[in-house]
Amino acid sequence: MPLYISLFLLFFPLISCTKLALRLAPPLFSNFASSIFEECDVELARKAIPANLKLMEGLLKNDPNNKNILSALSLGYAGYSLLFVEAENPRRASDFYLRSINYGIKALGRSGAVLWNLATPAHTLKGVLSGLHAEDFQALMWTTLALNAWINVNLEKPEALARLGLSQACVSRVLEMNPSFLHGLPHILAGVNLAALPPMFGGNPEKAKAHFEEALKISHRKFFLAHYYYARYYAVRVQDKKLFLKLIRECAAGNSQQLKDVCLINSVCQARTKRLHNRIDELFF
Repeated sequence: MPLYISLFLLFFPLISCTKLALRLAPPLFSNFASSIFEECDVELARKAIPANLKLMEGLLKNDPNNKNILSALSLGYAGYSLLFVEAENPRRASDFYLRSINYGIKALGRSGAVLWNLATPAHTLKGVLSGLHAEDFQALMWTTLALNAWINVNLEKPEALARLGLSQACVSRVLEMNPSFLHGLPHILAGVNLAALPPMFGGNPEKAKAHFEEALKISHRKFFLAHYYYARYYAVRVQDKKLFLKLIRECAAGNSQQLKDVCLINSVCQARTKRLHNRIDELFF
């Protein structure tokens, strides 16, 4: 018997067992999100997340279609880029957002392939999104987050503008499926979408305000991502300096650890709102 056949027969049971173990351990990957967002030490998280992402990419090689790993990777790259990369290096952040999108689309299976096809008409996009179920929500949520962020850092590029219809349809769908997820995150995404875009591309500041206010209500004003984006996108857009200062001061005075499951996000947002405050003369005129 040839050596390569002997080696395959030796290791095939191990490969199969690894794949089975990965599919029987979905909590391992859902706990990845918890461990990221619950970490209050910003520097520890900044250093730990990349290593964990590479570890999961290694696990994915053993089971390339594992939806739980794909969704966790979509979350990981989107979150890491949003919290630690975009402010310093938008081009690198754009690459990470695309990686997140690719993992999320793959996690959505055939539906994802249809959604990502630029030739798919709007009515078909809505039909495919309507056909997604609760088990698809996480993959769709992180894909939507990454897609919105990718578009926002590439608004001058035609390929980003070509995805606006998909982005808006995805935001609408996550709002339908679970508007209160992660302290109102779908409403925050909708608010950013509506506040950042000009009216010709679907922007609507007043609708954006309603979504930001709903997110603050859902989180009892304890999730500082809402404060940060509300100030950065809406208050600046409509030149409401009073609201801007109120949101900044409320965030700065808050306790980042009051919501354990988003301690990292709150800590990063507190630091960002301070930097945003330092730009007030530049942002308001």
